[in-house]
Amino acid sequence: MTEPVRLSKRLVELIGCSRREAEQYIEGGWVLVDGQVIDEPQFKVAAERVELAADARLAPAEPMTLLLHKPVGIDTLKDFSAALQLITADSRWPDDRAEIRTLKGHFARLEGVAPLGAEASGLVVFTQDWRIVRKLTDDAGKIEQEFVVEVAGEIAQHGLNRLNHGLTYKGWTLPPAKASWQSENRLRFALKAAQPGQIAQMCAAVGLTPMAIKRLRIGGVPLAKVQPGQWRYLAPGEKF
Repeated sequence: MTEPVRLSKRLVELIGCSRREAEQYIEGGWVLVDGQVIDEPQFKVAAERVELAADARLAPAEPMTLLLHKPVGIDTLKDFSAALQLITADSRWPDDRAEIRTLKGHFARLEGVAPLGAEASGLVVFTQDWRIVRKLTDDAGKIEQEFVVEVAGEIAQHGLNRLNHGLTYKGWTLPPAKASWQSENRLRFALKAAQPGQIAQMCAAVGLTPMAIKRLRIGGVPLAKVQPGQWRYLAPGEKF
């Protein structure tokens, strides 16, 4: 029997590339073992058939950003781990139009940013890209977020005007927001520097009880029609 060796070593033997080039081919999803894509350079092979895809491109793996529709009940303000467990190859949104092949390496070293509390659902970001982490952290006060909120109760007189400006939160005067009715029991909010619990308190201040809160957009990146518990890739050209 052939002694098992690392896939990267076998590829070096097959095509005469360097070890680093072999790792880049493998991590890019260009190497097949018995017809199946394997993107782990340390994967052990023996007598299996190893092939390099005809259209293989030699390039470092790009950091990926995944956009999850977080369901109600998971509190990413405290811990992202429960939400991260939802992200698997099988839970990718089937209508994702990003032309990106799902690879195991895309699920490694993901950092959660832009958290939501347990009472809210919607867009949460997981990324391997430190630039996105920094932007969504350092520039959070400049990036508009959009929410839809199902409410119960009767809004106070001039309540919509107060939601747009004139409210305070934890002793601070809130910056102007954009609040509008989408239906008789659904409000749309677009606001910057959103704080945990802020929307619920804003609603309470004008006599409304939030029944459901969902984040639809962060900056220029929408959740799209991703279903709860599913995710999609941040497509090339999309920017927060």
